[in-house]
Parts: sequence; structure tokens; C-alpha cells
Amino acid sequence: MSFIKLYLAPGKEHSLKRRHPWVFSGAIRKADGEPAEGDVVEVYSSQREFLGMGHYAPGSIAVRIFSFDQVEPDYPFWKGIVQKAYNYRQRLGLTDNPHTNVYRLIYAEGDGVSGLIVDVYNDTAVVQTHTIGMYNAREMVAKALQEVYGGHLKAIYDKSAESLPLKAPVLAENGYLFGESAGGVIVTENDNDFFIDWETGQKTGFFIDQRENRALLAHYVKDKSVLNTFCYTGGFSVYALNAGASEVHSVDVSKKAIELMVKNAEMSRAPERHEAFAMDTFEFLKGKENQYDVIVLDPPAFAKSQKVRHNALMGYKRLNAEAMKKIKPGGMLFTFSCSQVVDKYLFNSTVMAAAIEAGRNIKIMHHLSQPADHPISIFHPEGEYLKGLVLFVE
Repeated sequence: MSFIKLYLAPGKEHSLKRRHPWVFSGAIRKADGEPAEGDVVEVYSSQREFLGMGHYAPGSIAVRIFSFDQVEPDYPFWKGIVQKAYNYRQRLGLTDNPHTNVYRLIYAEGDGVSGLIVDVYNDTAVVQTHTIGMYNAREMVAKALQEVYGGHLKAIYDKSAESLPLKAPVLAENGYLFGESAGGVIVTENDNDFFIDWETGQKTGFFIDQRENRALLAHYVKDKSVLNTFCYTGGFSVYALNAGASEVHSVDVSKKAIELMVKNAEMSRAPERHEAFAMDTFEFLKGKENQYDVIVLDPPAFAKSQKVRHNALMGYKRLNAEAMKKIKPGGMLFTFSCSQVVDKYLFNSTVMAAAIEAGRNIKIMHHLSQPADHPISIFHPEGEYLKGLVLFVE
């Protein structure tokens, strides 16, 4: 097949030569045709040197590279992508693990395919595409998943309707690409059980990226009182209950999330020690001085663009300062940000500002990030979106 060629302006090829997978619209000087959104294009330097192939989209990021070699993006190509991702997760000990059967199989740029997410929930894979180009390739990805897993998958669910651009030229509908399911399963993560509903839940149904951080929390909560804010499905809460916390309170403004959280808590080893509250975290914290030994702050992304980053930082500062003021002396604060535009250095500085405002002496115990099944390409540092700190509050 022949593809439309895009030629960059002089000097704009350096990032691609460093294998960064994004081509910004301002870097493109000319094209030998008019690509439509989702089209596969080839990118060349101003000297007509081949640089990479990717999916085209109008907007700031005009091309997302999926290969730095000239390839035919057919089924064998996509099977190779899925197989390579599977082999890596197998090396991590995730593909046949009796203690954990939920993991991320493909993480966008981390696996060289910007715009594609695949999460595995026991015997179901959930595909989520973020670009029209990846959406157009979803059937080949689904076929590759079936072949790579060799019959171990019973269903593949496409959940792209919410993640595609708002002005996408296709009307995507969520649905099964292969098999079917009752709409949810019970999965196991480090021997903790959770009910996952990928059809109605946020993202693909569960925040897999906190797996190792939840396990770390479990080491510190025996006989401690724990507050899990922005709890969603209650990952941290279930770990705390199973690890012997004396009391666990879960807070989320979403009543639907709380209903699912309660269901997960009931599957824990100590549901009687749990109480859930469907309310705003800031409201809940009022009057809660010296009540909790451990507080988890895991809010949704406060900033999804540079334009609102300052307001987001003020939100993180206010949230952390309130928790620092309320926590018991000698308490531990697990605090996170999943905003990609807030890097770890800026997040750490914001938390430090909150500590100054709270007037408490605080030590950093751990620096936290995302697990290895959410790999960060060394050529694409933007893939490091999750950052966190464990703080000891004197």
C-alpha cells in the first residue's frame, strides 16, 4: 500500500530521531495529499529522510507514530505488537499468576502504540482506543488478542465511545468484539477480590495502576484507622481491611462508586470494620481532627491541560494541607496525582507548600509511581502520569 507522505520543516526532525512518538502540527511543512483523520501516514524530514509511520489527526498532535520503520500495518503487524506486549507481561509474572489476574496488557506510548489501551480482567480483555487510527485497527487487535491468548480469553470488549475525540468522524458504540460476558467479573489482585464492571465503570473498570501502591499501604495499616478519599471502587479500602486495619472509612462524591465500593468491602475479610460515605471529601474532613492514622488522597486528574494547571495545583495544595492538619500525630499520608501536566517535581513542590501551610513536620517515606505493566518509554517521559508520596506526619 502507498500512504500520504508528510514532510517536516527544517530542523523539526530531531525529536523523531530521538524516537519521541508525537509530531506536532506546527512541525509539518507540507504533504503530498490531504490525509483524513485516522489515516496512516509516513513522516519524512525536509531532506526526504524517512522518520516514521503513524496515525494522522487534526489538532496539536498531528501524527502519533506507531513504527519508526517502514512497515505494512496489517494483521501480522498488529499481532506482533500484541505478542511483544504479552511477552513483556509474562516476564513480569502477570500472565499466569494465581494471586493476580488483572493487569494492563498494552499501555499506549509505553508499548509503542500511542492511542491504544488494553486491560485484562481474568478471561476478558477490555480495549480502549483514544484515536480514530487506533479505533480503525481495533478488529485486528481483537483478532490478535484471541490468537496470542490461545483460547484463554472468553470475551473482548471495546470501550472506545468515551475515549475518542469529541468531534470524531465516527459514531463509536461500546460493545463486544468477541464473545460476551454478563457485564462484570470478580478478579483477584494480590489475593484481594474485586468486582469489576467494565461496561458501566470509569476508564476500563478499575484503576490497575495503583496495584503496587495498594500493596505498600497494606504493610502499614494493621490495627490502624484508615480514611480512603476519592475511593471509587475501594481498592485501598479492601487492601486495608484485609491487612487488619481497625477501621476503614471510604469517601467518594459518586453514589454509584460508593455502591460498588460497598460491594467490594463485603467481599473482604472484615466488612464490619468498614463504613462508606457518598459526599465531598472537603466536606467530610471538617471536624475530623486526630481521627485517622492513615489517609489516602487519590483524586481524579485535577488538570487535563496546561490552561488549568495552576488551578489544579491550588486544589492539590488545599487537599493535602487539609489532610495534614487532620491526621493523627505519627500518621501516614498516601497522596497522589494522576494529572499528566503536573510532573513529579511540581507535585512534590505543591505538597511541600501544603506542609508549610499545615505547620506540621513531615518526612518523605516513599516516592511512588505506576507499576511496570504501565511502562514509561525512556523516549516519551510524558508517559509517567502517576506520581505519589508516602509521608510521615509528626
